[in-house]
Amino acid sequence: MPPRPTLGELELLVLLAVLRLEDQAYGVPIAQELLALAGRDVALGSIYAALDRLEQKGLVHSTLGDPTPERGGRAKRFFHITPAGLQSVRDTRAALTTLWSGIPSLEGEPG
Repeated sequence: MPPRPTLGELELLVLLAVLRLEDQAYGVPIAQELLALAGRDVALGSIYAALDRLEQKGLVHSTLGDPTPERGGRAKRFFHITPAGLQSVRDTRAALTTLWSGIPSLEGEPG
């Protein structure tokens, strides 16, 4: 079996935002979600670059919505997590939890 793609920090945050937003996941709401919930003010260009990497890795796929008048007739590009993307998020959570466990300074114990 080929190795699973690894996730960078921003890629993980973007995947989590896509999961939260469900059918409304595109650039602006993803940026708003990252700011509101993670305290990260991320430029739209960085978000779209991460989404492009995630799509190349097969962790998200995108669809074009209908053109809207308020966007000058341009369609929004919506992102959806794939089964491989969901597994990657789960694997990352498990790995981080394992790495964090047993470190006294992270568990509130005197270090």
